Amino acid sequence: MGNKMEENKKSPHILSTSSNLFGLCFVVFTSLKALKLDKDSMLDEFTVVSMFLFLSSCILSFLAIRTSSARTFLYEKLADYIFLLGLLALFITTVTIMLTVS
Repeated sequence: MGNKMEENKKSPHILSTSSNLFGLCFVVFTSLKALKLDKDSMLDEFTVVSMFLFLSSCILSFLAIRTSSARTFLYEKLADYIFLLGLLALFITTVTIMLTVS
């Protein structure tokens, strides 16, 4: 049991961070629409992809915390990789915004 607890240490961190970044993506998406920066660019698409990835990461990390089976490690690993993809999509969004606004 102690070994399983050690494996499940990342899930609460992934859950809290991905939920915060999911909320940030809502702010970015709303700002893009309000400032009309989504025309002629892929900004809103990248933001929506980021939102989907962070939400998926939230769900998987929550399942990793709540599940006490062999799937716990799988859920946590998937949440970790999906979180990383969400960060990459958010990075692309940020770089695109910087190039669009400049």
